[in-house]
Amino acid sequence: MTEPSLNSAEPDRDCPLCPRLAAFRHEWRAAEPAWYNAPVPTFGALSARLLVVGLAPGLRGANRTGRPFTGDYAGQLLYSTLLSFGFARGTYEARPDDGLELVDCAITNAARCVPPENRPTPGEVATCRRFLAATVDAMPHLVAILALGSIAHDSVMAALNAPRSAFRFAHGAQHQPGPLVTVFDSYHCSRLNTNTGRLTEAMFRDVVGAIRHRMDAA
Repeated sequence: MTEPSLNSAEPDRDCPLCPRLAAFRHEWRAAEPAWYNAPVPTFGALSARLLVVGLAPGLRGANRTGRPFTGDYAGQLLYSTLLSFGFARGTYEARPDDGLELVDCAITNAARCVPPENRPTPGEVATCRRFLAATVDAMPHLVAILALGSIAHDSVMAALNAPRSAFRFAHGAQHQPGPLVTVFDSYHCSRLNTNTGRLTEAMFRDVVGAIRHRMDAA
């Protein structure tokens, strides 16, 4: 098995870089052979000006369907909001063949493989960052990055070679780590965050609305 190229934006289907995640993938391939059960690739065109970065695929969401944020609660809020602000068109039906299209937007994760208990380790996020950095580098028109949660935020800043101490995560914050790209922070649109009231639909819409305004003004 060959190790993925450092310049590749997508890991191989059998990426061996994180042994714990590889073992978890193999476990679920045996349990659910009809599921995707592989590193989940970026959804959307690399010509997009907006990149949404989540944490990692959900076990019964993207790990099952093969498309980021598809098949779990987080996708309902994310895609309905993207549709409202013109970053997507069609109808989200929680499956990869629903015909939903992203508009000037791409979606990826800080860790491309599903982790046990929905939580990658810091080392796994750091190992997978080569793919996030390669994705960012492959997007020549990038204007805005939406980081969903503090782990995604920290990985984005590292991928941009920006000092984390200078750009702290805060919901609703906007950061300018370089002359071209603005990083927008939001709490992750998970069921836990919405059920506890940490993130409301209005709060999330405010962040995506700010991105829409920034891109319309660019």
